[in-house]
Amino acid sequence: MAARTFTHPSVLAGITAGASWVDPEMDPTRIDWTTRRAAAALPFPLVDGRPVNPYAPTGIRYGRNELGHWGEALAADAIVTATDVHGQRWLLLIERGDGHGWALPGGHVDPGENPTAAAFRELAEETGLTPDPTDPWVKTLPARYVPDPRASDEAWMVTVPVRIDLGHGWTALPEVTGRDDARQAAWLPARSYQHLAEHLRHHHGGDVFPAHRGLLTAALDH
Repeated sequence: MAARTFTHPSVLAGITAGASWVDPEMDPTRIDWTTRRAAAALPFPLVDGRPVNPYAPTGIRYGRNELGHWGEALAADAIVTATDVHGQRWLLLIERGDGHGWALPGGHVDPGENPTAAAFRELAEETGLTPDPTDPWVKTLPARYVPDPRASDEAWMVTVPVRIDLGHGWTALPEVTGRDDARQAAWLPARSYQHLAEHLRHHHGGDVFPAHRGLLTAALDH
């Protein structure tokens, strides 16, 4: 079977429009991979001058699928929890505007930006919630690969998860509103990952963003 090649039309449109989220270079062999590999959160190989996803295959061997960059892109995601007066744990999620389901608030880390700061910035932009990043219950976890459905063997996502526990005893959870590229934001009951996923399906008709399923399982069940 021939290796599949695919780059989504939205990426090509982004190049035409000069969008900041997309690499304008169409040939990845012309990119300075020495610099990019040195800055990468997770090591990855080159084959014939082209980047290779360290967790390939994805089903798309060549091209960028729905991601604008070549190689690794670094994101930061906020895992925000709070426990009410009855001992019920709640998790803050947003419904993505691109139709890929419900996800943690988060997004790309800007060049030179600290990932923890990026997680708090994205959290505020997407939900309006602005907790204090210096609080002792904030914990930044190691960078990890996420199986983003928009990825290919040549363009993939790595995220830095930031745990933000707002503590116990809430009678009313902090108000949140979907903003920026989030259709909505909501606090969801999360005794476990399975409980969260079932609640989403039964009460919102939605599913967890595939890239965040393993991340949330680790956060909620361990």
